[in-house]
Amino acid sequence: MSRERTFELERLDHLVLRTNDAERLIEFYCGLGCRVVRRVERMNLIQLAAGASMIDIIGTEVSNSEQGRNLDHFSLRVSPFDREAILEFCAANGIPAEAPEFPLLGADGYGPAAYIEDPDGNRVELKGPPEKPRPDNES
Repeated sequence: MSRERTFELERLDHLVLRTNDAERLIEFYCGLGCRVVRRVERMNLIQLAAGASMIDIIGTEVSNSEQGRNLDHFSLRVSPFDREAILEFCAANGIPAEAPEFPLLGADGYGPAAYIEDPDGNRVELKGPPEKPRPDNES
């Protein structure tokens, strides 16, 4: 890579799974010690606390696992989060990147983010620190 990285990876923030049987996955992960912290019915989304990280479950009519994929994306917490520096780093190193202007929800709350793709086509969210806390049970 040709440009210096201006951020450090802290931890896995969250991952998003797609399924055609959300309740089965909720039961499985809660049996491992997760807990449901939020349901967003309009998005068919259930968020589980998994220690300091989150597992998001998105219910689908047809499971993407039938096509060999059920991971929508995963998110890595980075610090410090400097949108322009991250986008410049990615551009200088041939990594396609996009950064929404609005804060996205992560394990700790709403904050800045950028999306990249790894060489195998997996979508990766680089997540900054929260600007406002995570709501519980938002519909």
